[in-house]
Amino acid sequence: MEKQTRREFLKKMGFAAASAGTLSILPGCASVGQTARAGRKRPNIVVIISDDMGYADIGCHGCRDIATPNIDSVAQNGIRFTNGYVSCPVCSPTRAGLATGRYQQRFGHEYNTGPPPGGLREQVGLPLTEVTIADVLKSAGYVTGAVGKWHLGLAPHFHPFKRGYDEFFGFLHGGHSYIDPGLGTFNPILRGTEPVDEKEYLTDAFSREAVAFIERHHDEAFFLYLAYNAVHTPMQAPERYKDSFKHITNAKRRVYAGMLTAMDEGIGKVLGKLRELGIEEDTLLIFVNDNGGPTGANGSDNGPLRGTKGTMFEGGIRVPFMVQWPRCLKAGQVYDHPVIALDILPTAAAAAGGKVPRGRKIDGVNLIPYLTGRNKRAPHETLFWRSGQNHAVRKGNFKLVKMGAETGLFDLASDIGESRDLKEERPDVLKEMEKTFEKWNSQMIEPVWTRQRRKRKTTKKKKKT
Repeated sequence: MEKQTRREFLKKMGFAAASAGTLSILPGCASVGQTARAGRKRPNIVVIISDDMGYADIGCHGCRDIATPNIDSVAQNGIRFTNGYVSCPVCSPTRAGLATGRYQQRFGHEYNTGPPPGGLREQVGLPLTEVTIADVLKSAGYVTGAVGKWHLGLAPHFHPFKRGYDEFFGFLHGGHSYIDPGLGTFNPILRGTEPVDEKEYLTDAFSREAVAFIERHHDEAFFLYLAYNAVHTPMQAPERYKDSFKHITNAKRRVYAGMLTAMDEGIGKVLGKLRELGIEEDTLLIFVNDNGGPTGANGSDNGPLRGTKGTMFEGGIRVPFMVQWPRCLKAGQVYDHPVIALDILPTAAAAAGGKVPRGRKIDGVNLIPYLTGRNKRAPHETLFWRSGQNHAVRKGNFKLVKMGAETGLFDLASDIGESRDLKEERPDVLKEMEKTFEKWNSQMIEPVWTRQRRKRKTTKKKKKT
């Protein structure tokens, strides 16, 4: 990119005018300074997001019937968050929050972006006024690539190419077959903007493309956003696993096991390529799931949490979440303070020596000082969720949940399963939590669009004569 073009890009996106290529030394992370002094490039950044996985479905969370050694290795080589959250219990709003570092209710992205085509297709997507993590890192001189599920808008102006990404391989809608490329539909597999006739099992194809991206760009600073659609429906496991999970008696979970294993193996290939190229030490890698598992749909397990995808209980919003950066973060740590996927953008920006956008509230925080031990406080005093009439607030260990007409108050320190409602015992806490939510809610806007549902064909009954 020419210098003048880069300046124009920075100005347009609202960044500070400082040089995009400057490496800042992170507080509490001396190894970054050592890297800079040694003349090495800034850390690569990889964000891996899984789709609809259950909280209990990885080994480091106690899973016994499905092995996930590669996902577990991220926790072993880095830090596992025991109170890791996403900002919504469904797919697209979570991705909007992660992409911007902002509660998505600030810009009206409160519901999923489907089903298209037609209707509000041109308006339904991550608003063009928002600055994405790819914009931030591209402005800092990173090459940026997205692989997998997009789900932030179908219209051309919402395409990853328009949101800071240099390369894209994946699909734009919220779900996809693992064995059908979708040619001729509104939701094909795309390389860039062109449909491709993908022959490989889709999870394997995404892993292949992620590894290839790393291979192409390993000698420059890169940002890779790898968004698997596994283990979202449809339930289609690779044929190679058809006899591998006979010990699982539930037929749906048996297929789920094959889908999850394929994703774990793919993550292993990504980690292996980083190691092979000698860049694992200097790569900040984050793994997070997008929301709780929809147990009835895909056989996932959210235990010991209450609720599933779509609910404000812990089973809808607390997710597997972990990070590794061997040169900066001590391996094998467990971090208990609440964190949220909104933190990914400011953390990545700090690691890259980039600038978060000006003129807007960024709700996420840079986690590096907290993870290195320089800052002993909790990154967040309070976390919030809202999806239509349902909402939740976590303040300290207390959590307020409103689902429909029901309101509950829980102490997560002693009741992670949200089984004991304390609103009658602690009306003072209930009142304080409700006031806290209302204050936050007053800063949000109404949804730009509402839930979209497919229109069902109805047959009109003939009137009797």
